[in-house]
Amino acid sequence: MNEIIKAMEERRSVRKFKPEMPSKEALEQIIEAGLYAASGKGQQAAIVVAVTNKELRDKFSELNRKIGGWDEGFDPFYGAPVILIALGRKDQFTHVYDGSLVMGNLMLAAHSLGLGSIWIHRAKEEFELPECQQLLKDLGVEGEWEGIGHCAVGYMDCEPPKAAPRKEGRVFWVE
Repeated sequence: MNEIIKAMEERRSVRKFKPEMPSKEALEQIIEAGLYAASGKGQQAAIVVAVTNKELRDKFSELNRKIGGWDEGFDPFYGAPVILIALGRKDQFTHVYDGSLVMGNLMLAAHSLGLGSIWIHRAKEEFELPECQQLLKDLGVEGEWEGIGHCAVGYMDCEPPKAAPRKEGRVFWVE
């Protein structure tokens, strides 16, 4: 079977990570794969904020927990040591789709390198907050950006999840 299709069929969301940090080389490969995602009009109007600093990662976790309405102490990133945040430039009308394609590539690349990942929502709400907008400014990111998703990445601390059977009746041919 084709390796890309195999990865698409095997990759699953992971909800338990080890605290060990993946190598910078692996993270760079994952991010580069994300940046090669298709984009509307070839504008490449999505960026990735790579959070490996534990203190900042934990701040994002707490913000995400509050937005999600979970009890104190819950980690919506399931212990993953790395959070790759995809954002789309708001002036590009395809920014949500572009950022979503980046997210898909990030997760597939992580899987291909033996790492687990999961897409976590609420990045949109986070990057509407002044502190997250300030983070972008501090990083030298100009313009208006919308958070698309968090790709939590790390070594799995569980058995690889198995795919659920695919639902029938989801393809309609017009020949």
